[in-house]
Amino acid sequence: MKVLVYWAAVVVALALVAAAGGGQVAMAAVRCSPAELSSCASAITTASPPSRLCCRKLREQKPCLCNYLKNPTLGKFVNTPNARKVAAACRTPFPKC
Repeated sequence: MKVLVYWAAVVVALALVAAAGGGQVAMAAVRCSPAELSSCASAITTASPPSRLCCRKLREQKPCLCNYLKNPTLGKFVNTPNARKVAAACRTPFPKC
């Protein structure tokens, strides 16, 4: 339960960063928004299999992942072993930035 509360706070923080412009960058018709990856929260925090929605959103946000990794606020959530497992399960190569 604590993990869910923690992750909800993270998602809200990411949404606030995105709303403030820190997480939104237009890249080749992709609107970078870390909040788009909220469907991956349970897979990243609990190591459960990612949903189809999570994988679709991860593929959509793929051009943005390096920016997320380079952002000190977001990078610590994106660059985790479970996040790498989610990317592998979704057949989306983890970026090498």
